[in-house]
Amino acid sequence: MLPWFPTVAEQCPTCVEKVAPFTAPAAEHEVLAPWNEEGRLLAAIRGGDRTAAEELVERTYSAVYASLYRLCGDGDLASDLTQETYRKAWEALDGFDGRSQFFTWLYRIAYTTFLNHIRRPRRITSLDEAGSPEMPDDAPSADQMISEREEAERLRAAVMTLQEDLRFTVAAHFWGGLPVKEIARIENITGVAVRKRLHKAFSILEAALDEEKR
Repeated sequence: MLPWFPTVAEQCPTCVEKVAPFTAPAAEHEVLAPWNEEGRLLAAIRGGDRTAAEELVERTYSAVYASLYRLCGDGDLASDLTQETYRKAWEALDGFDGRSQFFTWLYRIAYTTFLNHIRRPRRITSLDEAGSPEMPDDAPSADQMISEREEAERLRAAVMTLQEDLRFTVAAHFWGGLPVKEIARIENITGVAVRKRLHKAFSILEAALDEEKR
């Protein structure tokens, strides 16, 4: 793979300043480019065209970042994971065979990158540790911050407890904006099977969240 590929995404600013933790799935045309356009760009990239690589990153960067933000709930971490996603994508680009849309393939890499991150052992920093940032006087109170995010965090935590196939399907459809047919293609299952996964996941999540409120 061409040596400048990993640096392309680093130059792309995050277009999403604030992403809601959870949204309805995005319209298909907002995430997935027509295949003839993807094919043209990918052919140019494989031929060494840096401009084509920059265009492909520009088309997909915000969606990748937004998907990762919804998974992790942290803007800085989402940015780091987005960079890592593109680095891995460039390294694996020769293996992309076009059976799925490029963003579908890219989302799978982003999702796996997130899972690998949360499985790593991490050092926990005390809030009292020297160097910890101080909260400005006009910052929201702890109660306000909790009330604004607690529902989203409970849902995120509940999704993370789902078995892997259900978790990926929910995350890809509702946080990644992938249509059912694209999830079916990348998972090598039918659209009906994808909908069954979603239905099963909803039942489990509803029961878990109801139990938590008791």
